Amino acid sequence: MIEIIFQNKEDAKRFHQLLRKHAQSSLHLNHDTLLIEDKHIVKCDAKLEDVVVKKAFGQFIQEIKFIDWSREILKKHFCYEDEHEQEQILDIITSIVDGNRRELLSFVDVNELNNLVESAINELLSQRLSFSFDSFLRFRLRSITSLIERVVEVAIDEYKLEQDYQIFVHTLRDFLAGRSTIKKVIHLIVSDSITFFDEEFYELRRKEILQLIDRKLLSNHPVYIDSVTIAPLLSIAPKKIYLYTDEPEQPLVRTICNLFEERVVVSAMNLFHDRKRNFALAADENF
Repeated sequence: MIEIIFQNKEDAKRFHQLLRKHAQSSLHLNHDTLLIEDKHIVKCDAKLEDVVVKKAFGQFIQEIKFIDWSREILKKHFCYEDEHEQEQILDIITSIVDGNRRELLSFVDVNELNNLVESAINELLSQRLSFSFDSFLRFRLRSITSLIERVVEVAIDEYKLEQDYQIFVHTLRDFLAGRSTIKKVIHLIVSDSITFFDEEFYELRRKEILQLIDRKLLSNHPVYIDSVTIAPLLSIAPKKIYLYTDEPEQPLVRTICNLFEERVVVSAMNLFHDRKRNFALAADENF
């Protein structure tokens, strides 16, 4: 029988619930196999498979306690007291730990974090001894504290960047709302290079595009504004942008969509040539 003693009643309850969930398929699960006593002690009978206990324990640490520790670090080390801000940063932390923020994985070794937890759990449970969860944290998982702090730091940096980006988007939307439309339709190819076409599929040369740019836009936002694509589009303020690309998830495309919202129609690159040909055929018939 393994007894896991928790100082925190809520921790004992959450771990017990996870363990029961993982043990549902166990042939040996019954009232005597898995107990919670005094709301502080979770007892696991020896009949309960090691793999079940390890899975539940790993999930408890990596999905529940990571968040608890991260929230504590946010409050105590970085003075984030606002719950809404905490939740936004914790969402980023969860994404990093789950491996869903690939662009951030170069800043923190998530595999090392997971391996340290797995190794500590395997070593502890292989002895089938009773133990205090809080002592386990203090002595066996002490080495992961700096890694968790690093994850929190990276998440905070990403949160600040996302906040700056939202301010940037709202500022430029306000600019766009006050602009008069110079050309109603723009066809835009986003590939290795950026190419502008008007509604009749005539290419706009770089010199012409530069002449259309509102210089105040660049001087007021010298860091953020891309003079090749974003500045011309904002200055032209088209009613419709037909954007052609084979990489719709790239940052530039997402920024254009965020700025111009319902004005943008994103299509595959090959559709540009089809539409240009159809336009030319229709123009010949009407000639």
